[in-house]
Amino acid sequence: MLKHTSRARLAGGWCAACALVLSTGTMQSQDRSRYRDFPLGGNLSSISALSGVAASEARTIHLRPALMQELQWQRPYSSSQTTAGETEAVKQIVFSFYNDQLSRMVVDYDYDRTAGMTNADMIDALSMEYGPRLAPDVKVGRAESSRIEDESGTPVARWGDADYSVVLYRSSYRSGLRIIVTSPRLEALARTAEAEAIRLDEREAPGREIARQKKETEDARASEEKARLANKPAFRP
Repeated sequence: MLKHTSRARLAGGWCAACALVLSTGTMQSQDRSRYRDFPLGGNLSSISALSGVAASEARTIHLRPALMQELQWQRPYSSSQTTAGETEAVKQIVFSFYNDQLSRMVVDYDYDRTAGMTNADMIDALSMEYGPRLAPDVKVGRAESSRIEDESGTPVARWGDADYSVVLYRSSYRSGLRIIVTSPRLEALARTAEAEAIRLDEREAPGREIARQKKETEDARASEEKARLANKPAFRP
């Protein structure tokens, strides 16, 4: 549904984004740094058009030292099949952006659409798109895992090179399946920026708390004065 929907939206009027979208088949085999029609490095506007989710729904995570945003797509309840009659297994995708560049996609699959599928089944399906998987001792990108990776479950298999990384995870909860598609270059920049943003927030937290308390005091005083001006003339003992 997601792939076919994005094409239908483009055909219906998303002409400005057409140059950013590669078709399936031959062109996808030439560029594996994507998930379906969504290319790593794409900007918020183009991903919004492809997914059908308004850019205004993007959530800002950090404003400095870099702009970091998330856009979430969820499969509509009424859209269980694609236009070709195929079952749509994707339940949700969270797109993460670093300075208006798509750095990561977290793709969750619907349990009912993947029930019974083995690790080998998933590896075969993903290998059709991304080629042979990497050896178990090979990792693309930084050695340490991120919070989202730690929370995703057990890594089952990896694909990738310098331009992209795809990792298949299986969680212990209902044997859920997830893949995380990243740009190693952008994700490294995003992690550095996130660490700096957290450091800045912690350093400035005391000042923000003082400012918040001051504003609350001023607002309470203004509210009391407004009530006083309204009540005093009408008051009779």
